[in-house]
Amino acid sequence: MTNRGCRIILWRHGQTSWNLERRFQGSTDIELTDTGVGQARRAARLLASLKPDAIVASDLKRAAATANELAALTGLAVTHEEGLQETYAGEWQGLTHDEIIARFGDQYTAWKRGEAVRRGGGELETEVADRAAPIVLRHAEKLPEDGTLVVVSHGGTIRTTIGRLLGLESHHWEGLGGLSNCCWSVLGQGARGWRLLEHNAGTLPEPVLGDDD
Repeated sequence: MTNRGCRIILWRHGQTSWNLERRFQGSTDIELTDTGVGQARRAARLLASLKPDAIVASDLKRAAATANELAALTGLAVTHEEGLQETYAGEWQGLTHDEIIARFGDQYTAWKRGEAVRRGGGELETEVADRAAPIVLRHAEKLPEDGTLVVVSHGGTIRTTIGRLLGLESHHWEGLGGLSNCCWSVLGQGARGWRLLEHNAGTLPEPVLGDDD
């Protein structure tokens, strides 16, 4: 198990044109917009101040470009991992939110209820966690004492990975909510394993002061 003081920051990529259109991206390789690049640069300045020890990223362009902004500030190399890509969602990919509901309404509703659904004939959320969570843990295990790992990935993949690392049953993962573009979540080691310290954050983490720290 990784040392108690280490921290994992799971950082979602910046804005893409398909995000703006509410078009389901999945594993489609969409680039950042100019706004997305700006978001990544702003967030990278904040995250660089946390002095990360390692950066690992999905190899899709939107995540890789986001990671590159942090690499430029820290001098760290980015390790690209195909297993950190977004959920493959088959026929859903390229469709807008409204088109998905119109064409796959029953499937969409079942997914939102927490049922195991192959959206568009693609991956189950548990299969995404099966491929992504071990990659995150493998890189976390290489950290120095009290080290920080930044994982640059995608909203769905980050949510399933957090759910898996926290030991939550898969039908509860939806309860974590989504991440805004270029926001992040922070996991730290507690006495009983990983703890969610921050979720969908866009500012620097503050210590927990009080009875629950």
